[in-house]
Amino acid sequence: MPQRAAGPADPSSARVIRAWLRALDSGDIGGAADFFAQPSRFQNGTPVIVLRNRTDRVDANLALTCGARAVQLGRSGAFTIVTFVLVDRPGGECGSGVGQSARGAIRVTGGKIREWYRLPDLPAQQQTAPAGPAL
Repeated sequence: MPQRAAGPADPSSARVIRAWLRALDSGDIGGAADFFAQPSRFQNGTPVIVLRNRTDRVDANLALTCGARAVQLGRSGAFTIVTFVLVDRPGGECGSGVGQSARGAIRVTGGKIREWYRLPDLPAQQQTAPAGPAL
């Protein structure tokens, strides 16, 4: 999994990511879910989950208890490396996460998010997946 951007983000991928974030930030979980391909892969501090249907895609977006603003986007191979600042969103419970940063590696093809992986906050850190149920 790429950890750092090696160049500027693909403009079409950046547009999809920003549009997805607008839907998520407004509390439109169904709209946010529609930005994910079927199937797609999702990992947010969990083992990788395959989102096989709309319910899975909605559940994955509901699991993101914060909204986010993309403050930095770059490309690494097929992925867009995104640094987010977390914000409150309607229906979420971001709590003390507001204002914190998070990073992700997102692969967009055909106008849809195909893969979404949470990255360590700093590229040199290793991320471990906690044990727990999958979506």
